[in-house]
Amino acid sequence: MAARVLVLASILIFSCFAETCYGAISFSSLQRTLVVTASHRQGLLKAGEDKITVRWGLNQSFPAGTDSSYKTIKVQLCYAPISQVDRAWRKTEDHLNKDKTCQFKIVKKPYINVNETLEWTIERDMPTATFFIRAYALDSDDHEVAYGQNTDAEKETNLFEIQAITGRHVSLDIASVCFSAFSVVSLMGFFFMEKRKARKSQQ
Repeated sequence: MAARVLVLASILIFSCFAETCYGAISFSSLQRTLVVTASHRQGLLKAGEDKITVRWGLNQSFPAGTDSSYKTIKVQLCYAPISQVDRAWRKTEDHLNKDKTCQFKIVKKPYINVNETLEWTIERDMPTATFFIRAYALDSDDHEVAYGQNTDAEKETNLFEIQAITGRHVSLDIASVCFSAFSVVSLMGFFFMEKRKARKSQQ
């Protein structure tokens, strides 16, 4: 029994050690070396319709070689603090494997040391919320090693709102009207045929 407890304890300690070494990358340990901007039309943005132009690149104030370990860039749409209140499923955690701030991928691609631009159409299944954009630089092991975002450290500036798709789509309304009209015509045709059969049976 004692040996079994010892084995279980060893496994637990090893798991915690492994998480510390490999899995528990903290956001606070990352250097903000990327410059990220986002441009879009003014006002409330609509899911499935509006576009956001995202630009990112290495902050040139850092010395040469800063990005030597950067292999992949991952750009994400992230919840602003105002849209995280009382929503545990959007909660910010310093450990990135537990963090729920950035849940929507915009693009993930090989890193190149030039400023890049992407025009992204807001996806149709996006929820109504206030957002910002963050980019992570990943190393060869796909671990986050640096970041940048289009807002300040407190995530209060350059935010934008997205409105989810609500109600029925126009095409669905048209299909519904056509189906209703077809049903009425079919029903009238049925009664007409039944009436003719009744008359013939009486003759």
